[in-house]
Amino acid sequence: MEDLSQLERRLFEWIKKSDFESVPWSSQRAAEAFDVNEDEIREALAALTSKIPNNIYVHYNDGAIRVSAE
Repeated sequence: MEDLSQLERRLFEWIKKSDFESVPWSSQRAAEAFDVNEDEIREALAALTSKIPNNIYVHYNDGAIRVSAE
């Protein structure tokens, strides 16, 4: 986890505390929460899946992206 950027680390902690299993993921809401643009959120989420693949799970269900972290 040492190689995570500040945004990646903050995003990971936010995902852990949130319920994006029941509530669909929204890059727009995440971007607003972190005061960055949506591309930065998407890049950070993609980076998390490659840097800590055993700690984050992204899947598609009921027409929406779902994300969980541990």
